[in-house]
Amino acid sequence: MKLIRAAAGTGLLAALCVVPGQAAPGQAAPGRAVAEPPAAARQAASLVLDGGSFSVADAFAILEGRPVTVRLAPAAQERMRRSRAGALAALERGGQRVYGWNQALGPLKDRPLDPAQAERFQRNVLRSHAAGVGPPFPDGVARLAMVIKANQMARGRYGVRPEVAQRLLDLVNAGVVPRMPQIGSLGTGDLQPQAAMGLAMIGEQAPVRYRGAEGPAAAMLPRAGLARTFTLQAGEALPIVSGSTTAAASFLDAVRRATVLAGQAEGAFALFMEATRAERGSLDARTHAERHIPEENAVAARLRELVAGSGWMTEEGRRRLDPANYEPRVQDAVSVRAAPHVLAGLWHELADARRALLREANSSTSNPLVFRRAGGRYEFVMGGNWDASVMGHLADSLNAEVADVGVLSQELSGRLLSPRWSYGLPANLAGGSPGLNSGLVQAQTVAAALVPEMQVRAHPAGTLSRPVKDGQEDHNTMAMASLRHLHENLDRLEVVLAVQYLMAAQGVDLIAGRMAGLPLGAGTRALHAELRRSVAPLGDDRYLTPDLERVIGLIHAQRLAPR
Repeated sequence: MKLIRAAAGTGLLAALCVVPGQAAPGQAAPGRAVAEPPAAARQAASLVLDGGSFSVADAFAILEGRPVTVRLAPAAQERMRRSRAGALAALERGGQRVYGWNQALGPLKDRPLDPAQAERFQRNVLRSHAAGVGPPFPDGVARLAMVIKANQMARGRYGVRPEVAQRLLDLVNAGVVPRMPQIGSLGTGDLQPQAAMGLAMIGEQAPVRYRGAEGPAAAMLPRAGLARTFTLQAGEALPIVSGSTTAAASFLDAVRRATVLAGQAEGAFALFMEATRAERGSLDARTHAERHIPEENAVAARLRELVAGSGWMTEEGRRRLDPANYEPRVQDAVSVRAAPHVLAGLWHELADARRALLREANSSTSNPLVFRRAGGRYEFVMGGNWDASVMGHLADSLNAEVADVGVLSQELSGRLLSPRWSYGLPANLAGGSPGLNSGLVQAQTVAAALVPEMQVRAHPAGTLSRPVKDGQEDHNTMAMASLRHLHENLDRLEVVLAVQYLMAAQGVDLIAGRMAGLPLGAGTRALHAELRRSVAPLGDDRYLTPDLERVIGLIHAQRLAPR
């Protein structure tokens, strides 16, 4: 696809992150971490699908709510027409029983279908499989799922008409979003949410959203200027529900969110280093080069840039708090020295996920597939390309890294409370007299309360397969459960990082007077100033929930992402 320039979690964020004077995130069903940019800042995008060049950047543009128009490349349309004609010719020659074309599905796969039943069977497939429940996928994920599905169809291996893919794109272009429930998929193809998408595209009673209103597709499609109904022909319903396309769209959303949070975690750590006047040696390029991990080298380089020019992270800066009793620190705790390695683990998993998702979006993931044989004839091949094992396990691995960053962040914010562990910061980061004022101790407890939840949700759901459907589907990847847990933990990580930012900034302010004449690093100074534009330093104790909510809002809006 060429991009021509011309935007589920648990509800945790929605509950915690209503910033005074700011509406809860609109895309947010429930709790998505990256705020949409202002409408004026969103560039329109025109996408041309050819089945082989869809990019992660294209996906992010859709997820960010950017206005988009999408169409099939002419060559892709012709490829689909030839494949469709070849598939129908193969059936007419007879002899091959084909799953979902002239045979029923699942445990009923041995039941034949005659041609007269084909049209009714397509509707029944969508109706019977649209059994999902729970909150819907966010609009961006639903739109992206339709675009990826159309791009996969454009490869010409599904045997569907180009009109089927174009109907999905017509919904995208018109701004119609199917309501696709999140719960029901076992990672053996996203049958339930994609069946809901299919019912919407053919104009049944399944709900869709259009211009802020929700109603049955049969009523809403004409309001969007689309034909009320669309008729699927033989073999065209199964490719809509088959394949883990919605999992791919949700995973891309998680990668987008985690990428932003990974950068903000680096900023929070750099501000922590300033507050504790940390040893700069742990960032030495020579040390990291000897580990031969590219992501680690990159993290250390960005941290060096953030603290460049800091006078706080020097012997003079460390001596300032207690000159009479100062002794060289030698080296910081493990959580400080190893932070670049921990953060690099998250970036490493993100890179692996991007590579897998790029393949996924440009692959044929349905069953059966249609191939052209030597001599020009086409044949059906049945297999398991809908399986989401790779994505599911990568989501589990990414979730483990997200949880580990949460653990690290909570450990660092905990160090800031202790004069001994923080090398002289006031106890509890109290702005007035410790004892009379309790400071930020309970804000840190918020992070401590969330980290065990992150650790529990980081258990790999991909190890929990169970057989269903009379043994026909006896191994299931549970990829959608892995992705729901990942999104929930991204919600939690926002809050945990907000606690670290709030506390590190307070630590800086509490000792700023004694550090007079010594500058913060260029990057950390900018992050501190950005935070202080929304939250004042803590003097005497005050109501803290609004402070924490404002910092969560800054994280959510990417305002604390290092520039």
